[in-house]
Amino acid sequence: MNKKLLIFDWDGTLSDSVARISTCIQLAAEDHSLPIPDFGAAKEIIGLGLQEAIAQLFPQANAEMVAAFSATYSAHYRDQDQQPCAFFPGVLETLYELRTQNYLLAVATGKSRAGLDRVLHATELSDFFHSSRCADETRSKPHPLMLQELLALHKVMPEQAIMVGDTEFDMEMAVNAKMPRIAVSYGAHEARRLHGYSPIACIANFSDIINYL
Repeated sequence: MNKKLLIFDWDGTLSDSVARISTCIQLAAEDHSLPIPDFGAAKEIIGLGLQEAIAQLFPQANAEMVAAFSATYSAHYRDQDQQPCAFFPGVLETLYELRTQNYLLAVATGKSRAGLDRVLHATELSDFFHSSRCADETRSKPHPLMLQELLALHKVMPEQAIMVGDTEFDMEMAVNAKMPRIAVSYGAHEARRLHGYSPIACIANFSDIINYL
């Protein structure tokens, strides 16, 4: 069956933002006198919604601390995000080619709606994607709800779509939605971990996605 809908994670898949996210997590932890996670621990939670990520990093944090940490992290990220992170090599060219081939393109991200809209505006892509879902307006990955909502919006069956992502959260979300998936090996989680979710492919260059559609 022909694929109609391509759904992309943002951070670590399209945008080379893993280091920025990890740094802002470390800065927020320092601000709140919490144990500062190392880079590996900080990037481990990339892809989750912010509250879910904080709860995983700091299981001792109560609801008030989670809210305070979220605000501090967001302030650090907005400050650093005045200049958007670069896209990975080949991302923009490949996305434009996919548009010309009449694929529906969507984003499913752990970012907030405000954060995604900000970066889409800054990169002049606000009207480029056909749809998007963010963690603060639906369920966080790896729950499949954001994918299910995108499928319903476009009236597409799971087997007619592909999820593309760099983390176990992306792959597990696609498995939960019974959707085919393509992993990228250059993001937050190592390729050996992603292979466990039986992706169509695990690609080292974003442009290689063309070979598997």
